[in-house]
Amino acid sequence: MEIPLPSVQKLIQEFTQFPGIGPRTAQRLAYFFLKLPENEAQEFIQALQNVRLKVKTCQQCYGYTEEDVCSICRDPERDSALLCVVETPHDVFLFENLQAFKGKYHVLRGVLSPLDGIGPNQLTIQALFNRIEKEPVREVIFALPPTVQGEATMVYIQKHLKKYPITITRLAAGLPIGSDLEYVDSLTLLRAFQYRTEVGD
Repeated sequence: MEIPLPSVQKLIQEFTQFPGIGPRTAQRLAYFFLKLPENEAQEFIQALQNVRLKVKTCQQCYGYTEEDVCSICRDPERDSALLCVVETPHDVFLFENLQAFKGKYHVLRGVLSPLDGIGPNQLTIQALFNRIEKEPVREVIFALPPTVQGEATMVYIQKHLKKYPITITRLAAGLPIGSDLEYVDSLTLLRAFQYRTEVGD
């Protein structure tokens, strides 16, 4: 069995940190990278460096941006009264790809998980409350994963929003329980969004 060079082994180990990448796939990726022409390898390295250097957190929605405030938050054509609450910045891209939502987003940067030491202070929940205080929000849409943690997060936020004259909705049933939104097909996600239901007390 071939024993990789230390530098190659390190690259393989780094690739295995990516979601869904096992040791064999990581090894194939590493050797694929080694076979790239020098100019393509340098472009790949430059792309990785640019992502780390340029991408930062939007000061308003906490999604990804290369500016202080992302293009969605800056867009005057977006409906500021519609606020979609998601778990991760990647979820914003999932919904934007559907081209069905014309409001704005708020990224929690996680969900409540006391066993993992993740409470309200570790998320952007207070920033969400601050936005609702300042902005003319008429509907908050929960687009959180249908997991125990996602449900607990929604219930916690909902209790604090009762004092505001806003409608609170959630994605419609049809999403597999315990699933990650990333792995839900676009049609199911679109229908869940279009047929969202109001959250009761």
